[in-house]
Amino acid sequence: MLIQMLIDQPQMLVPILKRTPPWVWGLLAALTLLGLSQARARTASVARIAFMPIAMTALSAWGLASAFAGSPQFGSVLLAWSGAAAIAVGLVTPMAAPAGTRYDASSRQFRQPGSWVPMLLILGIFLTKYVGGIDLAMQPGLVRNSDYALATAALYGLFNGLFIGRAARLWRLAYRPASASTPALNA
Repeated sequence: MLIQMLIDQPQMLVPILKRTPPWVWGLLAALTLLGLSQARARTASVARIAFMPIAMTALSAWGLASAFAGSPQFGSVLLAWSGAAAIAVGLVTPMAAPAGTRYDASSRQFRQPGSWVPMLLILGIFLTKYVGGIDLAMQPGLVRNSDYALATAALYGLFNGLFIGRAARLWRLAYRPASASTPALNA
């Protein structure tokens, strides 16, 4: 809806951006910093690896609840969200961890190469929430549009499943019998 409007009337972008509450830009800045931190090589604990999927799932759940909790098809929305997440987890988890990823069992730390994928997923969730919020503010009836609600839920679920699947690939390194420093499988 918003995207089509901006294609047809690009001059509407400035008023939309001006009406965006300042806290949204603060959230975007914080999420961008989080994404940038993932773009460089780093070490992280097993618990830290869990933080990103949990935080992004919470952000998605908030997006779904704030948009569709009052919708008559909220149960279907949750099913689409969880179904898309389960499919993404199932596809990503069996894949090899990124080349160069290592797990040190003695320190319970992962050494990971940088990746821009988390930034893309973070921005995907943020934009889904932002665009969805604008769409629903401009056309409140969309909350009852099954196609719109299910597509939005599936998109959130896809992003969440990718985050969870990426973390699960790393957890596999930590919880399989191996030497103290385990290299990742070839990616």
